[in-house]
Amino acid sequence: MSSRPQLRAGMVGMGMIFDETYRPCFERLHRDGLFERGFGDVDVTLAAVATRTGRRADAYKQRAGDLIHAFDSFSGENAVDELLKTDVNFVCVATPDDRHYEACKKVLEAGKHLLVEKPSVLSLDEWDELVRLARKQNVLAKVVYHKLLDPDHKKLRTLVADGILQHVNNGYCSLLEPKQISGSQFSEWITGRNPGTYVAVHYIKLIDFTFGGRLKAVQASGQRGIIAPADGPTWDSTQLKMIYEYEDGREAAFDIHTSWVMPDNFPGYVEQEVQFRFDNGIWNGHSRKRGVECTVEGKTPFDFKISMNNHYNGTFLEPWGVRSQRGYGIEVIEQFIREIAHLEFGGPVESRNDRMETLRGLAYNDLAADRQVVAAVHAMEVILKEAANGRPNGTVTIDTDGKLTLHVPGVAEPVPVAG
Repeated sequence: MSSRPQLRAGMVGMGMIFDETYRPCFERLHRDGLFERGFGDVDVTLAAVATRTGRRADAYKQRAGDLIHAFDSFSGENAVDELLKTDVNFVCVATPDDRHYEACKKVLEAGKHLLVEKPSVLSLDEWDELVRLARKQNVLAKVVYHKLLDPDHKKLRTLVADGILQHVNNGYCSLLEPKQISGSQFSEWITGRNPGTYVAVHYIKLIDFTFGGRLKAVQASGQRGIIAPADGPTWDSTQLKMIYEYEDGREAAFDIHTSWVMPDNFPGYVEQEVQFRFDNGIWNGHSRKRGVECTVEGKTPFDFKISMNNHYNGTFLEPWGVRSQRGYGIEVIEQFIREIAHLEFGGPVESRNDRMETLRGLAYNDLAADRQVVAAVHAMEVILKEAANGRPNGTVTIDTDGKLTLHVPGVAEPVPVAG
């Protein structure tokens, strides 16, 4: 055993997100460790995983060999409970979004630090409970929003924070994914779900974190009939509108369009674009147009895509001969682990609470700073459920106390939702 400080990780869920981001992060940390002057040299190991069947865990362990620590694998209905009996320090939750709450609640009740994929939860009641538990147990509860680490989005926020781009007026965001996402990769859990909750939340957070303001109203609509029956609860695409109010009384409207039924032979992994208009300028961003194109006979666009996002996640042969995998989708996970290392090893025990409050003040990923994002997700879930039940075109308003109220055309009385 090493004499260095240890951080032992637990992992709940080992699907596509694990393979793309958590796996390369843990493999690099297993090889190189984690070092900063503030907390020293720390060993980080993937110590235990929890999955439904154990098949993916077993396959990965065999494939990875010495690239990863010899982790314990738990499967079945009690897998998370068994994982939490081990001596892990923190747990990452990367299950389908409608399974986040149960696992996260158990993690926090066990007194472990938590990192959960977006959206953290689907309702404000669940958010309230997780925030309460994190405070009670004096642990960190953080959410993965990797798009905030996209260099383009960091530059956008820098220009806003420095007052160069002044007062956002409106915005449009779009993220379109190929049909294989809904038809194969996520087909086991897609029933009753929608691409808005799954990916619009990235842009909800980008807007909420970058521009601030108070969320006042949410509207949502969508289309059905391609991946599931047109009269069912499963959505092919969604259109979300949010209204924010700012301190000077002015408002801004933001539209976010999402889909997971693009043709599989589309040249990019996803189609992502944003536009924000300000009093004195405009910002346009497009994930494919900033990148490269590569066509290989018999390979593209199915084995790999013509248009690559090497900023998010890429495999490279470095000039000095080492193979690596890096990008902001991986960096965001390592940054969370650095925050835990700062908390536990970055100073004397008696000042731990001071470090805890500093880390909780990081609004880019702290769960307690995520209320308006969860409110928008909650509102979208409620509006789409009403639409699936034959009552479309609903609007959820959010009052100054944060209470959500549903208004449906043709229904005389508004319905309290949460808050």
